[in-house]
Amino acid sequence: MAGNIASNGFPPGYFIIRSLATGRLLDVAGDYTEDGNDVILWPEKETSLVESRRDPQANNQVFFIDTSGALCSRASGHAIDIEDNRLVLRHRRPISLPFPNHYAHPLPKFSYIPSTGEIHVNFECDPTFPVFSATSTWKSNSYVLTSVPLRKPKSFIDDASEFISSNFASPLISFFQGGVDTTTHNATPEEVTSVGVDLAEEEVLEEDRGEEAEVDDSSDPKRDIRVLTIPKERKDLSLNLVEKAKLRRRFEVVSLRAVNKRTNGL
Repeated sequence: MAGNIASNGFPPGYFIIRSLATGRLLDVAGDYTEDGNDVILWPEKETSLVESRRDPQANNQVFFIDTSGALCSRASGHAIDIEDNRLVLRHRRPISLPFPNHYAHPLPKFSYIPSTGEIHVNFECDPTFPVFSATSTWKSNSYVLTSVPLRKPKSFIDDASEFISSNFASPLISFFQGGVDTTTHNATPEEVTSVGVDLAEEEVLEEDRGEEAEVDDSSDPKRDIRVLTIPKERKDLSLNLVEKAKLRRRFEVVSLRAVNKRTNGL
């Protein structure tokens, strides 16, 4: 067991997990302890890494790996599970049949890769919990955590500008082109986003997201964190991601300390 715990990449003891794309920490929302409570990204509540100086109210941003290898919240002691691609707090549950199922299943194991900053999720069973599992393709998938960008709401001026562009500019262009559409063009994810059509996160492949879809300028302190399912045949396409998309998959894990770090000359 000790070897398994050491190999998951997380440090021993307590630690915080920081999203490099947002600067926010992994956080049990509202410091609640209910089963199924969301785990999100939230601004850092306590900047000191020294145990004796930290505010206990910030323990919902502190995590540890327990003896079973599960990622757990320090505040409640409960483990972190995956539900509909979200991170949630999970109470231990009795076995129910047919096992495994949505209610009762082995907890996923999280692994951290310091060289890339990625956090991977390892499942012991198909995370979709199908009633009849005819294939084992889920075993070849990669499951990785990513932060989700959030755009600020469009203002009245933005909406007015779009209205003018769509209702006046387009007809003029058609007029000067003789009223004939000489090109056929399929909308890109960037263009869909720019005209205010919101696609669900899972409807846009990561490698198809452009710079426009990566805008993260909302003043809302909360950011969501999700699990991406990457099929084996699409793993190499990660190289095509824009830099912001790559950064959203990177995290920094920082251990808490019992004492201050010693500095030179002291």
